[in-house]
Parts: sequence; structure tokens; C-alpha cells
Amino acid sequence: MAAPRALSLYRQTQASSEDDYVTLHTSLVKRIAYHLVSRLPASVEVDDLIQVGMMGLMEAAKSFDPNAGVLFETFASQRVRGAMLDELRSADWMPRQARKHMRDIEAALVKLGHKLGRAPLESEVASYLQLSLEEYQDMLTEARGHQLVHLDDFEEDEESHHSEHNIADQTQNPLHQLSETHFKQKLIEAIDVLPEREKLVMALYYDEELNLKEIGAVLSVTESRVCQLHSQAIARLRARLGDWTGQ
Repeated sequence: MAAPRALSLYRQTQASSEDDYVTLHTSLVKRIAYHLVSRLPASVEVDDLIQVGMMGLMEAAKSFDPNAGVLFETFASQRVRGAMLDELRSADWMPRQARKHMRDIEAALVKLGHKLGRAPLESEVASYLQLSLEEYQDMLTEARGHQLVHLDDFEEDEESHHSEHNIADQTQNPLHQLSETHFKQKLIEAIDVLPEREKLVMALYYDEELNLKEIGAVLSVTESRVCQLHSQAIARLRARLGDWTGQ
């Protein structure tokens, strides 16, 4: 009788531990959701992201191994964010016209970059697309959130990256991991050559986790302008990493 009783106690303890993880980290889900929705179109509801994120949190609580040497909050953040991104991608939330505009911008950045030998200015991209600067910036605003990129997924610390993303995952393919490592290095290099203001926006948003309004206060520009700078930075990264992003 001792063994069944011990097994029952173990299961109750495990269930309690999972519930505690979920209860204690609900605010984490909300923080990630609000941070993400700040650069998405108004049609995306934050409550929908929170609901999906909670499911990711519960999955994280079930699969977390406290002996793996990774904090639960670190592990759960990746799962929660991943669940939200998967939902956004599957929902195809971005208007077709906005996707076309972003592809046009990326193509212009590639061609002008080759021609000029440097990152083209906004005015140069606008001129290439036969748009006024205001029209071009409006296009950037409309494309907010296009092809979401999270710099947390490409940290320079290889060991940290591996433990956070592959813990409790037995399906990783060595060739796939090698490919991800190469992509990560290319992304780091691409970020390093962004124009200084766009690089600062990326750092404040992803590293410091400031929202668009707070970044605007730092740069003394409007929230809308921060959105434009962010969209343009993403376009530059995608243009530079075209071989990896399937363009």
C-alpha cells in the first residue's frame, strides 16, 4: 500500500507545483502580451494574446524541469511568446496590401543598398518608390508588426540560447541547430550595421523592454515615429537576411 500512496502524493505535489507556477506568473503573460500588441495593428486584441499566452504558460508549467538549471520565468517567457507568435502567424492578421508594401520596401532597400554601398536614407527609399516622404512613412506605419522578430531568440550566449529553447525538447535536429546558429550570427551582424537611431529603437524595445511611447520620450519623437523606425529596421533586417527568410 505504501507505493500507491507515495505515487498519489507525488502526483498531488506535481499538480500543485504546476498550479503555483501558473498563478505566480500570470502577470508575465500580460506583460508580454501588452509589449507585443503595442506594435501590432489595432485589429489585434490583447485579450486574445493573453488567452493564448496562458495556454503557453500552462504547457511550460507541465514540461518545466527545475533541475535543468534554467529559471522558470526564463523558460516560460519563451513558451508564452512562442504561443502568441504562432497564433498571430496562423491568423494571417496582416492586410494583403500592407504585406505587398513591405515587400516593395524590402526590395527597394536591397537594390539601393547594393547601388549606394550603404544603408539608404528614408528619403532615398521614398524617391525610389516614387513616393513622398510622408507617403513612405505612412506605409511603414501601416506595416507595423510585419514578420515579427524577437531579439531574445538570438542572444549571443550560445549556451543560454540552447538551454532556454531546447529544454525538454527531444526533437532537435543537429543540422537544424547548426543552421539556427549561423542565422543568429547573421542577424547579429545585420543589427550591428543598422542606422544608429534604428539600432537604438531595437535596443530600447527588445533589450530594455520599453514600450513605443517610452521610446518616443527618450528620442523626443512621437509614438507613431517610433513605430515607423521600428518597421523600417525590421525591413532592413529582412532585406539583409533574404537568403534566410525565404525572400
